[in-house]
Amino acid sequence: MTVSTALAAALRNHARGAYSLETAAELLIAHRRWLHRADFTRHLIEFTDDLVDGRAMAMVDWPAAITLLQAGGLPCSGGEHRILRIAASLAEGIPIDLRDALTGLDETNLDLVASAVRHAGGRRPVPDLTGDRHLSRAGSPCCRRSNEPPR
Repeated sequence: MTVSTALAAALRNHARGAYSLETAAELLIAHRRWLHRADFTRHLIEFTDDLVDGRAMAMVDWPAAITLLQAGGLPCSGGEHRILRIAASLAEGIPIDLRDALTGLDETNLDLVASAVRHAGGRRPVPDLTGDRHLSRAGSPCCRRSNEPPR
């Protein structure tokens, strides 16, 4: 298991059963940027083991992440900035200006956020053929307009 796969599994283990936490974790995993950054994972993610079955669990310190982001301590692109703020808002209710956050996203990130919003509303993504649960990427049925042909 690679570090990023192990981290994704630990985030999922912690979030399991809470739509808001599941959504935020899946958004970070699908976005594929923040979980590969040592400045993010080293300082803003806490690891522990489940007390019942010993599974690895990981929790993002969302308020600290946003504080550090706003202070310039996590340099990133505009899209990365928006995704982290949206994930923090979904996970912890940290306020965000949706007009700014959504209008600055590219198509791929907008599709990820649309799936995240559906997930937060109780509509978990359908597992892919490998059985791996994740946010759907652009081109999947939940992200396609009904009049748009499959890609």
